[in-house]
Amino acid sequence: MNTVLTRKRLVIGNWKMHGTLAANAVLLDGINADAASVQDCEVAVCVPFPYLGQAQASLADSPVSWGAQDVSAHEQGAYTGEVSAAMLADFGSRWVLVGHSERRSLHAETDQLVAEKASAALAAGLVPVVCIGETYEQQQSSQTSRVIERQLAPVLALGAEQVGRMVLAYEPVWAIGTGLSATPEQAQDVHAFIRARLQSLGVPQVRVLYGGSVKAVNAASLFAMPDIDGALVGGASLQAQEFLRIAAA
Repeated sequence: MNTVLTRKRLVIGNWKMHGTLAANAVLLDGINADAASVQDCEVAVCVPFPYLGQAQASLADSPVSWGAQDVSAHEQGAYTGEVSAAMLADFGSRWVLVGHSERRSLHAETDQLVAEKASAALAAGLVPVVCIGETYEQQQSSQTSRVIERQLAPVLALGAEQVGRMVLAYEPVWAIGTGLSATPEQAQDVHAFIRARLQSLGVPQVRVLYGGSVKAVNAASLFAMPDIDGALVGGASLQAQEFLRIAAA
């Protein structure tokens, strides 16, 4: 069987630390208004924790699913400020981002912690979107493959059953919020490297998204690559029409 044919495109919006109740209502209404017109693509938004209830209420009858941007590795307990996977599931979340480069750099999240968070998400019935990617300095010194290998190692060590229920997102750190984007060929090279690791584990069907200044003008060329299965979209996901144009590209 051609596994490419089984990997439906997935486009997820990462709102990061943006939003108010009023602004979110406009954005969600805009997404809802035209989401049904997007064919052959799953569409989702990952919103700040306080707005999960709003996303649930707004998107309940929509083809758009929702989730969070982080999760605790712990089930419950004395972890002030943390949010468990079960809490996210209480709000109907389907997805949760883990290991985003901003979490790794600003909150010192290790590769092992990222794997533990992914496992915790799976245990609660969520789909973890595991983010990986290299910095500009690492890219310039030809360390991309080494960095990706290191970041993936504890995740792949969870085994085929768990990894098979995840999504991976390759986000070169140098392309996040900078206006720069990897060329489709650059992105494909890294996605092919990741796919080979998934193939070795026996889970080639796992979707691998690209993230890093994805816009409607470059989405189609990225999605044309054989191992790019969609996008994790940052700033452009805060504009309903731009976000949906990416999904429909």
